[in-house]
Amino acid sequence: MGAGKSAVGPVVAGRLGVPFVDLDELVAAGAGGSIDAVFAAEGEAGFRRREREAVAQAAGRAAVVACGGGVVLSPESVARMRGSGLVVWLDAPPEVLRERVGKGEGRPLLADGPGGRLEEILEARRPAYSAAAHYRVATAGLTPEEVAEEVVRLWKRSG
Repeated sequence: MGAGKSAVGPVVAGRLGVPFVDLDELVAAGAGGSIDAVFAAEGEAGFRRREREAVAQAAGRAAVVACGGGVVLSPESVARMRGSGLVVWLDAPPEVLRERVGKGEGRPLLADGPGGRLEEILEARRPAYSAAAHYRVATAGLTPEEVAEEVVRLWKRSG
């Protein structure tokens, strides 16, 4: 949350000439409501099930896909992502993430405010992010365009 996926992804997609797919948008569209509504009606387990389905739907597309940070909690989703394309972890320190997410509106896991919860989530998932990613890009202090430039460079290098 707050790493820049939604800001960087469309820029990368534009530079590569492919569509941009936001998994949260796929989940919301499939549920017929917002992410908050999915969490309220189905809880985190229901959201994660829908998220796995969205990964399966997006995998293999010629597209830039922005995955929510919890995708790494599913080995099946990680295998699909790694098997279908380049996985780049957009990493930022907790203080930068807190600044970017603000009060956490629209982010069900931060419903009580980001506080220490954001850092807890990051630290718990950091090993999974590292294992899932082919590359890590530190985003602190960079504009979305600068991050996108680095991601495109990595794409070209890996291809």
